[in-house]
Order: sequence, then C-alpha cells, then structure tokens
Amino acid sequence: MTNWNERISPAVHAVPPSGIRKYFDIAAEMEDVVSLGVGEPDFITPWSIRESCVHGLEQGYTSYTANRGMMELREEIAAHYAHNYGVSYEPTKEILITVGVSEALDIAMRAILSPGDEVLIPEPCYVSYQACVTFAGGKPVPVAAKLENDFRITPEELEPHVTAQTKALLIGYPNNPTGAVMTKDDLSKIAAFAEKHDLIVISDEIYGDLTYGDLGHTAFSALPGMRDRTILLNGFSKAYAMTGWRIGYALGNPDFIAAMTKIHQYTMLCAPITAQVAAVEALRHGE
Repeated sequence: MTNWNERISPAVHAVPPSGIRKYFDIAAEMEDVVSLGVGEPDFITPWSIRESCVHGLEQGYTSYTANRGMMELREEIAAHYAHNYGVSYEPTKEILITVGVSEALDIAMRAILSPGDEVLIPEPCYVSYQACVTFAGGKPVPVAAKLENDFRITPEELEPHVTAQTKALLIGYPNNPTGAVMTKDDLSKIAAFAEKHDLIVISDEIYGDLTYGDLGHTAFSALPGMRDRTILLNGFSKAYAMTGWRIGYALGNPDFIAAMTKIHQYTMLCAPITAQVAAVEALRHGE
C-alpha cells in the first residue's frame, strides 16, 4: 500500500503546524471564552470602511485588478508613508498589494532566498517567520532577544550569528508576541549592522500604528541608507480591524517589488478588489 505521506516535501515535514491556530480553533468552538491566541482587535471594522465595500459591490466592483493592486490604493499608501514617516515610494514600481501581510512575507522570502541562504530572526517572534524562510529553501537562524532588554534586539546579540551565508535580517517591531518596541536609536544601530554586513532587511511593521505614548513608530526604511535595502511589510488588519479582509502590502526598491510581483501574479494574481476598495476608505477616513 502506498504511503502518500512519504511523497510530501521534506520542507513541509520540517515545519510543525501552527500552535496559535490550533488554540484559536479550540477556543472558537467554546462558549464564554476570550481567545488571546491571534492578533485580533476588540472591535469590528468601522462602518465607513464596510459601507465602502458594500457600495463598491453595488457599483459592480467584482473584477480582477492589476497584479500590483489598484493604483488608487497604491497612491494612498505612498501618500501615507510620505506624510507620516517621511519616506517616499513610487506607486507604479515600489508598492505591491498582497493578500494579507502573510503573503507579502512569503513571497519576499521566495524572491530573495537561494537554497542555503541564512536569515537572522530575533526571537520571540511571529509564528510564521521561520516557516516562511524554510519553505523558501533558506535557513532560519534564531537569535534570542533578552528579557532584561525588554526584548529589544541589539547588534551585539546578532553579530555572533553572522556567517558567509547570511543574506537577510527579518525583524518585526512592534513585536508579536512580546509587545517590544524599538526606539529610533535602537533601529539606527540595527541599520548600521545591516549596512556593515550588506544584509537585506525585511521589516514587518503591521503593529506600527498600535504604538502609543510619546515614543511613536519609526519606519525602518526611513532611516538613512535603509530605503533600498529594506522590504517593508504592512497592512490593514491591526490598525483598522480588518483581519478577515486579508489585505496587506510590501514597499521596496523596484527590483525587490518586481521579483515579488512575479511570484504574486502566478499564485494570487491580485488581492480581492472589495478589500482594496475598503482599504482606500480606511486610509482616507479610517484614522
């Protein structure tokens, strides 16, 4: 009798199922349980955003969009980053709309990694980071962030893990699951480290708008010299309570975005038009 499990890719066998999703599924079937398992805001998508989707459906917005996403949405994202973070992106070449930040992370890894390339990943981290590196044929290299430093990673902690195969650094700040926030000075030191070792930086900033108090969020690509070596990932799930809409984006230099778009156009084609219409409304009136 054929053992079909033996036909599964070794890379898939090497990655365990997501524990977060396991507990989410358990909690979803129980009454009177508050689930802290996934990053889900405690309110639903605001009405104006939902209404824009309803109106779009009534107007017949049900088709494919360009692979890179609606130009209107890319222009709004470019304006958002120029105004709030002081970093400019060209909507036609340097912005890609994706099916959630999860897709952006996946195709970023597949776009830049060759077999055996190593990616430094500070831990604790989001559950998908190591898996996406492994699926892309790379080698995840975990680097422990310290409790005594509030889980803010430092160049000194990263340095011993650099080898000739190190190609990229994958960071997520504000951090899931620790809540750690990196100051601009912290990030500037990481930027100098990345430049020293000529690393690509993948910066997951999905929780950036959930930075409170006087600290503020610093976009990694806005740091001197970091714009062209950074693939910045963000989306609408957390800031606008749009988790189920599955709408994210990647910002980067034209070479990175073109490579990611090539994978995206063969696998996803485009993000859902209804979610893109809602995302435009979120940026215009959802703050």
